[in-house]
Amino acid sequence: MTDELIERLKDLSTPHLADACLRTSVAVRCAPAALRPIAPDMRCVGRVRPARHCGSVDVFLEALEVAEPGDVLVVDNGGRIDEACVGDLVTLEVSNAGLAGIAIWGLHRDTPELREIGLPFFSLGSLPTGPQRLDKRAPDALLSARVGEWVVGPDDVVVCDADGAIFLPRERLVDVVQAAEAIRSTEHRQAREMRAGRSFRHQAAFAQYLAHRMEDPTFGFREHLRLIGGAIEE
Repeated sequence: MTDELIERLKDLSTPHLADACLRTSVAVRCAPAALRPIAPDMRCVGRVRPARHCGSVDVFLEALEVAEPGDVLVVDNGGRIDEACVGDLVTLEVSNAGLAGIAIWGLHRDTPELREIGLPFFSLGSLPTGPQRLDKRAPDALLSARVGEWVVGPDDVVVCDADGAIFLPRERLVDVVQAAEAIRSTEHRQAREMRAGRSFRHQAAFAQYLAHRMEDPTFGFREHLRLIGGAIEE
């Protein structure tokens, strides 16, 4: 079932999924805004394959030993901006293993080569130098990764696109995907009507909302949209 849902996720944007999390009371776990793709239009979806970096690439190679094709390597380098932890050779290895992409809570290097490889790649930016340290590796370095304030692992799915990255719990994936698809359909319909000359204010019966709010100052716009079947975000 998860494979089917991941396929459906490929047609959903991170904004649709964030709104769907709100609608289904799932925590909205977005990576910080600084996590960006290295090239326009890069996008990936897959199960989280975590790896906590401690100064050596072998943790990534070991993660690939247990990874499955379609996973996304999520690297925790503590958000460090004094070293790059992934370059072209690791990225080639990840690509050849059939993974869907890489997301790093840290920096990368070899940017031109990474763009040539073409594997979807997200990070906090680039820096020429690699690690100049070797820390003690945690025993659970392949079980979880921190990205900003969130700790994620193999029980999560990550979606990355031009707007950033969002982590979704696999046990709530059905609810989130269904809600996101409904939100996408509503938004697309509203956009089509706007392009045809019917304003969003008209579609949303905004004058009706203002009149209702005059009578009841506690009446909110989201509540109004739900009543008329135009809800997007919740």
